Amino acid sequence: MKKCNQRSQAWIGDAVLALYAREWILDQPHLATTERSEIFKRMTSNQFLATLGEPTAMEAEIGTIYNTEGLAAAFKFIESKFLVRFLQQEKKRRRVGSYRDK
Repeated sequence: MKKCNQRSQAWIGDAVLALYAREWILDQPHLATTERSEIFKRMTSNQFLATLGEPTAMEAEIGTIYNTEGLAAAFKFIESKFLVRFLQQEKKRRRVGSYRDK
């Protein structure tokens, strides 16, 4: 496989994260159809990624894992690092009176 620079890895990582997010959202039967797009945006946004590090670097890390270890490994990485943080933020956002609930 051709060696990719960080931007190329981030491009790939962004696509893998988007696929993971869509599959995860579809596995949440309690979500209304109208909620899905907002959750997808929050889960894949640079604002969210910045809570973990520089967004391009975070996406590049996903892309690198995908390129070296495959989709299952990339999904496992997203689940362990990204999903945990996302769910923590969602819990805080849902608190009554939270400024995040906007």
